[in-house]
Amino acid sequence: MAILVCGGAGYIGSHINKLLARKGYETVVLDNLIYGHREAVQWGAFEQGDLNNLEDLERVFQKYDIEAVFHFAAYAYVGESVQEPEKYYYNNVANTLNLLHTMRRHGCNTIIFSSTCATYGVPETVPITEDMPQKPINPYGATKLMVERIFKDYAQAYGLRFVVLRYFNAAGADPEGEIGESHTPETHIIPLILDAAAGRRPDIKVFGTDYPTKDGSCVRDYIHVADLATAHLLALEYLQKGGQSDSFNLGNAKGTSVLELIETVRRVTGKNFAVIPAPRRSGDPAILVGSSAKVQHVLGWQAKYADIYTIVSHAWQWHERKKY
Repeated sequence: MAILVCGGAGYIGSHINKLLARKGYETVVLDNLIYGHREAVQWGAFEQGDLNNLEDLERVFQKYDIEAVFHFAAYAYVGESVQEPEKYYYNNVANTLNLLHTMRRHGCNTIIFSSTCATYGVPETVPITEDMPQKPINPYGATKLMVERIFKDYAQAYGLRFVVLRYFNAAGADPEGEIGESHTPETHIIPLILDAAAGRRPDIKVFGTDYPTKDGSCVRDYIHVADLATAHLLALEYLQKGGQSDSFNLGNAKGTSVLELIETVRRVTGKNFAVIPAPRRSGDPAILVGSSAKVQHVLGWQAKYADIYTIVSHAWQWHERKKY
């Protein structure tokens, strides 16, 4: 029996693939390599293919005895989703229907889904809990919420069993330095700041310094990618033991401001670099912090690398010697 990791050549998927392999699971990565990296798939089997192609999916499910699926194969650039919503609805929603269709054909009814705090939109209060209203303000968040709703309908009609994991800000890199974060284009704040520290970019822009926060910059909840991986493994084990389908937030339940993050990078790297104040970006909430109480209680999850200094240190270790 094998575990299928859709999008397993990407940042988060590759870390889950490594952990599953280390725990003795047979893994199969399916990735189209548009954003993923073949070099990141160092464990298990690799199949190049796309969820928009039913023949690719059929080939994989015929070749391997798939018992469960991890689904990371989504486009995730918020700004792009506003400019090109059709691209996001086809890839994130329609392609997920292709995956679910093939799973049903082959009697596979277990899936762990990579969702996002963007499904909540602009929260009325923080920390965000799973029972708060989900009101996404961009097509990216809307596509993720739509897939969550599809899962509920499939569970009722077809017996699908699922865990939805809503990430806050995934960050850091493999503590052993074998894999890490590499996007093109890069939009995540920690790699951007590290690029400034490394001299690969002239400065780092802070979008908004007049928010109602302790230093005027946005506050976000950063979670180490290795801790995300552990949560996915626990979710799989939970479903294997008969746990009920459910949704969980994944964060550290504490916030770090952009300016605090910049100062942490300076401490970790010993480098100085230019910081340029810039206007706020439309739709950026002042504070996004999630409660992790439910995932701790139900799945027994605990963050091992919750300290922002450790998160940045692991990211810098990878950043200095990127392999892809």
